[in-house]
Amino acid sequence: MDGRQVKRIIVAGGGTAGWMAAAAIARTMGRAAQVILVESEAIGTVGVGEATIPPIVTYNRLLGINEAEFMRATNATFKLGILFDGWRDGRDRYFHSFGNTGNDHWAAGFQHYWLNGRTRGHDAPYDDYCLELVAALQGKFAHLPDNGLNYAYHLDSTLYAQFLRRMAEDDGAQRIEGKIARVELDAERGDIAALVLERGERIEGDLFIDCTGFRALLIEGALHAGFDDWSHWLPCDSAIAVQTANVGPPLPYTRAMAHDAGWQWRIPLQHRTGNGLIWCSRYLDREAALSRLLGNVEGQVLTEPNHLHFVTGVRRRQWHRNCVAIGLSGGFMEPLESTSIHLIQRAILRLIRMLPLGEVNPSDVAEFNEQQLQDMVQIRDFLILHYKATERRDSPFWRQCAAMAVPDSLAQKMALFAETARVFRKNEELFAENSWVQVMMGQGIVPRSWHPIAARLTDEELARLLDGIRQKVTQTAASLPAHGAYVARYCGAVAAGKAA
Repeated sequence: MDGRQVKRIIVAGGGTAGWMAAAAIARTMGRAAQVILVESEAIGTVGVGEATIPPIVTYNRLLGINEAEFMRATNATFKLGILFDGWRDGRDRYFHSFGNTGNDHWAAGFQHYWLNGRTRGHDAPYDDYCLELVAALQGKFAHLPDNGLNYAYHLDSTLYAQFLRRMAEDDGAQRIEGKIARVELDAERGDIAALVLERGERIEGDLFIDCTGFRALLIEGALHAGFDDWSHWLPCDSAIAVQTANVGPPLPYTRAMAHDAGWQWRIPLQHRTGNGLIWCSRYLDREAALSRLLGNVEGQVLTEPNHLHFVTGVRRRQWHRNCVAIGLSGGFMEPLESTSIHLIQRAILRLIRMLPLGEVNPSDVAEFNEQQLQDMVQIRDFLILHYKATERRDSPFWRQCAAMAVPDSLAQKMALFAETARVFRKNEELFAENSWVQVMMGQGIVPRSWHPIAARLTDEELARLLDGIRQKVTQTAASLPAHGAYVARYCGAVAAGKAA
């Protein structure tokens, strides 16, 4: 792109990824760049990723989005974490919360004090020291001063895309209806020159953003960026999603329920509940999977099942020539830890930071690709942990997961924690130390030792520390209102209780 200015940015594809990109770029760049989004109403979107993680709160604030308005428009509820059922031995449950557990010392995390306390007669569960976790299981929520409760959202992804479309168009983005027939390349440069629609219209641009989902029409279909398959570590390759009527007040957490060939999600919104089954087709066929899902949902089924097939992995170059892949076109990770929308927003913000109006620097492109890959590798390892660290041997699927070799980066983290209770994170790694601690201990990894600083406290000092934290968590959780009532007052949607 030597000597060319990025004046005309073309977003190929709508849905959550496309409209998140168009909205953010239009709001940030203003008149400095023209944003055009091309999508076809004849092409459906995946639209099943309805659970998010806390960085979306910051993302919305950066774009000046009013939270209550956004939640009302998307029938959203609050999310404090994920309840995992049956992942360790088939009968267990543990909670991965968004908050901090206890109080960390600069030299050692709270888990070291808790582990030491167990040897001194303090037998309260680790869970009791986390406000988000206790509040979630009690069905409580409220905004607290100084961001005292860390949260994300459950939302309707279709309504979210519509909300973002209105915002993007208000900020000057243009939408063109049409189905992409082919991608035209510049014969000399090899860059993308234009998108040619079925009706013959050419949409020229300087930079193209591929939000065409699994099809990856631009980044792979036209530019052949390459794909690394990670399914040998994450073998699930199929999903079915359905929506059901709510049977009670929405809870402030997602559920991930393991079964003998994968897992099932349950995501409560204001107006309905999102459900889905993820599985490995080597061990379960499609008809059996559908029967299993429909036999394990609550409430009336409102939609026809949406079937998906996927391959977990990452595009080798997510920015290649004058094309940037965002969303499913850049890679896929199953929604076990609700990272899909997060990866979209990370890519968009990273692109905006690296996007000059003048010549595009190849060093920026290389740095973008390296950072994108690092994000996905770190999330990949966290997902693999859920499958690898298991005591389940009750099915071929779980026996395969338990026996598989894992990446060295994950093996090192697991070994370090098992021996010392330490978790070392690199750079801007997404999941905090407490996330790793909750999942590793929840999956059955119990450290054999802990930091010696924990032994520095006398019995009285340790009791005062642990009892004080538990008491504060208990009292604060008890003071919170019911989540459903709070949502209704704060951002109750007109369509709440009705099928969308």
